This record gives sequence, C-alpha cells and structure tokens, in this order.
Amino acid sequence: MADNHSEQIRIVQETVAGKEITFAHIMGGPAPIIYTKLGLNPQVDYTSSAIGIMNMTPPESAVIASDIAVKTGDVYLGFADRFTGTLIITGQLSDVESAMNEIVTYFRDEMNYVVCKITKR
Repeated sequence: MADNHSEQIRIVQETVAGKEITFAHIMGGPAPIIYTKLGLNPQVDYTSSAIGIMNMTPPESAVIASDIAVKTGDVYLGFADRFTGTLIITGQLSDVESAMNEIVTYFRDEMNYVVCKITKR
C-alpha cells in the first residue's frame, strides 16, 4: 500500500503583527481606467486627481488611518480593510498628499510605528 502523504507538501503561512506602515504610495493623475477597475468614485476631475494607497499592520490600523485621512483633507475613502490593513483614498493631489503625510506622521510620532517613505509617481 503506497503512502500518499509522502508526496504532499505542507505550507504554513503566518503573519506576525508588527506595528508598521509597510507601503505608502501616491499616484498623481492616474488614468480613469484605474478608478473604474478599482471601483472608485467615477465623479472625479481626472486632471488634478490622485490615488493614495497604504498597507499597515496590525490590519485594524486601517480604521484609524481612515479616520485621520477624512479629517485631514477633502478626500474620498475608496477602500479600507481592517482584515488586510489596506487603505485607498482619492481626491485632489494636495489633499491626498496631506492625508498620507498626516497618517504617516501620526503613526510614527504618536503610536511608535515603523513607517516607510511615501513614494509618489
């Protein structure tokens, strides 16, 4: 009788909740198709718009980041996921930049998170 278990591979994936912002990027003037594919607000002036995207751990931090974002500038909360730690905001470039900067600063200075640099393209 053959041992069917000897040929199986077992993979265990585990995440360790650190206190960090692992990704922060601003897309200035993204193509309208990006908004459509992401299911974001279609009522946007694409000529001066921006999308900001972040990822953080623990993932519940996205709730706090969402609150900071909408209180900092005139941004639209496109997506916030407390299970993956992903946040997507949209708005005018200056508002998205302000919100992203405020989030990173607050998490670094007040909550002692390790934060990455905000990249922009």
